[in-house]
Amino acid sequence: MTETMAMQGCYCHVYTKLATQRRTLDNLSFSGSISVKKLSKNERTTGNNQFHRLLVKMRQTEMPAASEYGTNELVKRKTMLEKTVNNGSATSKVVRKNGIPALSKTMKSRSSLEELKVLATDEGFSWANENYSSWQRSIDVWSFVASLRIRILLDNAKWAYLRGFTEAKQKSRRRKTASWLRERVLQLGPTFIKLGQLSSTRSDLFPREFVDELAKLQDMVPAFSPKKARKFIESELGAPINILFEEFEDRPIAAASLGQVHRAILHNGEKVVIKVQRPGLKKLFDIDLKNLKLIAEYFQRSETFGGPLRDWIGIYEECKTILYQEIDYINEGKNADRFRRDFRNIKWVRIPLVYWDYTALKVLTMEYVPGIKIDYVDTLTSRGYDRLRISSRATEAYLIQILKTGFFHADPHPGNLAIDVDEAIIYYDFGMMGEIKSFTRERLLELFYAMYEKDAKKVMQRLIELGALQPTGDLSSVRRSVQFFLDHLLSQAPDQEQTLSAIGEDLFAIAQDQPFRFPSTFAFVLRAFSTLEGIGYTLNPNFSFAKIATPYAQELLEIRQKQRTAPQLVEEIRKQADDATTYTMSMPYRVQRIEEFTKQLEAGDLKLRVRVLESERAARKATALQMATMYTVLGATLLNLGITLSSQGNITIANGSFIGAGIFMTLFVRSMQRVKMLDKFEKMI
Repeated sequence: MTETMAMQGCYCHVYTKLATQRRTLDNLSFSGSISVKKLSKNERTTGNNQFHRLLVKMRQTEMPAASEYGTNELVKRKTMLEKTVNNGSATSKVVRKNGIPALSKTMKSRSSLEELKVLATDEGFSWANENYSSWQRSIDVWSFVASLRIRILLDNAKWAYLRGFTEAKQKSRRRKTASWLRERVLQLGPTFIKLGQLSSTRSDLFPREFVDELAKLQDMVPAFSPKKARKFIESELGAPINILFEEFEDRPIAAASLGQVHRAILHNGEKVVIKVQRPGLKKLFDIDLKNLKLIAEYFQRSETFGGPLRDWIGIYEECKTILYQEIDYINEGKNADRFRRDFRNIKWVRIPLVYWDYTALKVLTMEYVPGIKIDYVDTLTSRGYDRLRISSRATEAYLIQILKTGFFHADPHPGNLAIDVDEAIIYYDFGMMGEIKSFTRERLLELFYAMYEKDAKKVMQRLIELGALQPTGDLSSVRRSVQFFLDHLLSQAPDQEQTLSAIGEDLFAIAQDQPFRFPSTFAFVLRAFSTLEGIGYTLNPNFSFAKIATPYAQELLEIRQKQRTAPQLVEEIRKQADDATTYTMSMPYRVQRIEEFTKQLEAGDLKLRVRVLESERAARKATALQMATMYTVLGATLLNLGITLSSQGNITIANGSFIGAGIFMTLFVRSMQRVKMLDKFEKMI
């Protein structure tokens, strides 16, 4: 809009006034001057560049009117491209005159420690082939599921271990399966890589060995060729690379599951990074998600994958939403703008600026804000950075997101966090963000306070209100578990405090045997906190998350207490009165039950019902194992017979043998499922 106004010779009093107000800010500087007079024909080019620079600086100083547009308008905005075509050579001279270094020179001066490692290109993978058929894709996906099913079955089957079953052997075999799973996920491509990254946050759903192995997917993603990247950028932005940018770096500086990042310089001298989506990603998502829905329905029915104890359909819907949101770069740009507004008054948090003129649905251009990766401890130390301050700031910034603004970065691994020269925290990658509503934030604060007081009843009430605990049946066992957890957590000496990751594992372990259903948002928050804690220990061996979080949470609670209105106080008093009334009304009944129990005990009439079913269960289990062994022998025999007959040319009989072998192997699998069900039932009793 500003470019058009300048070229048509309109008066620009509003922007001139805003520029004057902003000149005193440290991060606002101009070359040349802005005039209020009507622009002449010869002055339009210079004025055009000045207004573009002014628009950029206004965005940096939080001018919502200059940075927020509708999605459709942002995708269609290409007016500045015509201006760049006409004045490309002139702006190029201005760039060189102002002493802006070439991108190649900047590359040479960059520290090797600050470079991001990128894997080889994805051309060796079948999913990167444009002619990859949906039928072949479905076959590959279901072959992966079948292989995973067999591996997990063998990992959990005690009979499958030579020389006896031990937990150490099971963990070793699970680690091998987890390593195989990571390799297969990488081969299956972007959809499954992203799902693997999401799964690495869900310790409540998957074994620890799987979670640890899937977390490695964060830094093991293949890039696609620069030729594809250039072609995709030109297609999305509607102009050749040399018209769009003064310089463009073919070698990507980072690769993610859904895209990769290139550096460039605009014709006005601004250094930027361009996030380019993988070509054909939407088509691949559509095929994969159809199969994943069927897989989720299969998992929902399968005992091997948790069956009815896991809401696989709900998990699928959440993953589907996240995947489609992450390939919408307009949405990611808006997330970055909102995140920057949340921290506009905090100088030690930095969020790159979005260049909307060079952004489309599948291409995102942002300000180039280099920094040292937050886990490069040696580099930070050698340059004199205060590691204690950095660890505290990283934690406090996340507490602000969770407990104050409610809009948080859901993937704060070290690759998405860096340190600027003034020790400010730089955030990257805003595709996966979470939001916590004000009601939930208040309940979380109350939950923290209840945990601090070791009040199991209040903790359970807050968990029910948050939807993390299902209020079904007798919750007395749940209350005992919660109380044990609180006593164990808060009664330790300072030198024996548990880490957040260990606390998270304890919570999820409790959830497996109780009616807990932690929402995905909670899983992301816990995962983020444990990641930040790991970063904190890397920077500061004496790091304590509790020491940083407790004063902050108490301050928020005090503010909330002071801001309570009279109706809120009345409502709280009413709730307490209702609880007291309910407890008082139930007292006579409880006293009567105690009296009856005491009389039965004194008279010797107290009866205990005991069912001795161990022998019966053992017999059933032994029978199932015997049948499984028989099916295995018969299936193997028919398979060998079929191979022999096939080699002799008796194809018809051989095919019959193969079919029989398949039937017996199916019966074998069903028998092993029965054995597993009996084992599970035995543990529950």
